[in-house]
Order: sequence, then structure tokens, then C-alpha cells
Amino acid sequence: MTNPKKRGRGNAPVPEPQGRKVPGAELLSAAQAAVGAAQTAAGQAIDAAQQTAGYAFDAAVRLPPASAQLAAQLPDLVENLSIAVDRLNSTIDRLDRTLALADPVFATYDRLLPRLEAMISLGEDLFGALAKLPGVGLLGRIAGRGGEEPVSEPPPKKRPRR
Repeated sequence: MTNPKKRGRGNAPVPEPQGRKVPGAELLSAAQAAVGAAQTAAGQAIDAAQQTAGYAFDAAVRLPPASAQLAAQLPDLVENLSIAVDRLNSTIDRLDRTLALADPVFATYDRLLPRLEAMISLGEDLFGALAKLPGVGLLGRIAGRGGEEPVSEPPPKKRPRR
């Protein structure tokens, strides 16, 4: 059983991305922070387990059976925690690779979105300019394309009471 805290993974600072900001970097940094916190917790649990094991022999005679049973299960619990941290590390690695593969798509979106916004703005300006031309409203009503004000329905008539 190894101590993730003593391996040096939990204390290493997360390097800042160079150049432009990668989409999903916030998610990746949050996941890495979660891994760091989990590794720190695992290290503290292992340290506590080792300290408890050091005192276990001295206190074994004085421990009630339930406490002895709990102390016997502690190594398995620490091992399960270590396995969970390793699985979390592999999941973060997989997420990192996925985001690296998706990076060109995000870069394309970043280049495409301003162009689409400009086209939408141009279209709105064009419709605004056309709406100001005389006769466009009549032409729109003849063609059946908007320009008509919705006809409000008269309120329903009240029935006379009998």
C-alpha cells in the first residue's frame, strides 16, 4: 500500500495553460483540484492509519471487541480509498485527452461565432432598412408575409341570466 501524498502528486502545482485559453480548462482545473484534495485526504487517512497501527499493539489488550474489529477493517478501508483516488486520476486523464481532441472544434467555434453574429446583425439591419421603404408594408400584406397587425377578438358576449 502506497501513500499518494508521499508520492508527490498531491503537492505539485497545476501548470497554467500557455497561450490562448483552452475551452474546458476550468473543468479540467476543477477536476485536478478535486484530485489534489482527494489525494491530500487519502494521505491524511493513510498517515492516521499508520499512527493508529503504531498504537494498536499497545492498546490491543485494552480495546473492546467492536473497536478491535474496526481497527482490523481500517487497512481495507484505506486501500479502497487509494483505489478510488487512482480511478479518479485515470478519469481525469481520460477527460484531459478528450478535451485535447475537442480543442480544434472549440477553436473553430471561436472563429465561426463572430462571423455568424455579424451576419445576423447585417440581416437585422437589412430588414430594418427595408421596413422603412414606402409600400413594403402593403407588399408584405399582399404576399401574406407579416406586416399585419393581429386582429383582436371581441370579448365573448355575456349570456343573460335567467
